[in-house]
Amino acid sequence: MSDHDIECISPAEALKRLREGARLIDVRDAHEFAVRHARGARNVPRERLIAEPHRDLGDEAVCLLICQSGKRSLDAAAALRAKGFRVMSVEGGTSRWAFEGLPVNEAGDADFRQRYARHLSLPEVGLAGQQRLEKARVTLIGAGGLGSPAAFYLAAAGVGHLRLVDDDRVERSNLQRQIAHADDRVGQPKVQSAAQSLSALNPRCRIEPVQARASADNIESLLAGSDVVVDGADNFPARYLLNDACVKLGLPLVYGAVHRFEGQASVFDAGRHRGEAPCYRCLFPEPPPADAAPNCSEAGVLGVLPGLVGMIQATEALKLMLGIGDSLTGRLLHVDALSMRFRETRLRADPDCPVCAPGREFAGYPDYQQFCAG
Repeated sequence: MSDHDIECISPAEALKRLREGARLIDVRDAHEFAVRHARGARNVPRERLIAEPHRDLGDEAVCLLICQSGKRSLDAAAALRAKGFRVMSVEGGTSRWAFEGLPVNEAGDADFRQRYARHLSLPEVGLAGQQRLEKARVTLIGAGGLGSPAAFYLAAAGVGHLRLVDDDRVERSNLQRQIAHADDRVGQPKVQSAAQSLSALNPRCRIEPVQARASADNIESLLAGSDVVVDGADNFPARYLLNDACVKLGLPLVYGAVHRFEGQASVFDAGRHRGEAPCYRCLFPEPPPADAAPNCSEAGVLGVLPGLVGMIQATEALKLMLGIGDSLTGRLLHVDALSMRFRETRLRADPDCPVCAPGREFAGYPDYQQFCAG
């Protein structure tokens, strides 16, 4: 049986029949149906409807099928007609139904649906995932090279609350890589500059700028309420501090670092998975000598490299919040920008780690400056 043998009706006629008692079945996937559907329609995904038609069609004399544009409902109608069921397909689907001003049920407001349309189309995200992102809270330590791209993409993706922590001010030398800032903001606090850029990108995202340096005295208050922590720090004392606090508080830490033409990224989630997932100290029990790891101002860094690593960090943070995919937990991703090669190093939890070993009591925050000075 060809599609030409299927009876098609207009949305207006379908609405008339629906009001007269006909059954209208939307054959799209659940995540599509949740965003917008014809009022009165019932959702039965196409594959299930075709596989078990008696379950949902029963002994109905005729049933109306609708999808987004009319193609999937037409295909489903052809398959069901071949099984002896009398069904009709609504021409133009939900798109035409809505365009003609017929009643629909919609999730969120128009800005929400338009802004996150590409996420809402992804089964792995959908309406439930996007709503989860809107309720999520992320703390980024550092509003510089790594924090800038990470914050941009987290704000664009719809994370509801971004807390930016940095005590520095914008310098002209930052602008080669720190894309959250602009030339006319040189001298401004970085967190204020970044907040201006991020709010312009997505007004729905609440930006909380905190002009402060993370320390043992304030780290727990800075991380309070967070779902995920993103490490955009540029020094070892801050990284060890972040790691220890995240282990203690049971927070996933998305790590990133850059040096000249090379970068690294990982997820340290030992606080929630003691003995299974490693922490930063499992990778670096002791900091390297200062002369072996000069900072960007001394060694230089290719301007686009923090963007690459920061976007990887944003990706990992989103996956953690959505609960999808395989995170970088237990893996250290290396990138060499000159050769554009990526490689992985497997990481294991250190059973004798002084911070994350199972059963290990938290010993308090040491003097990280002295610890990293050797």
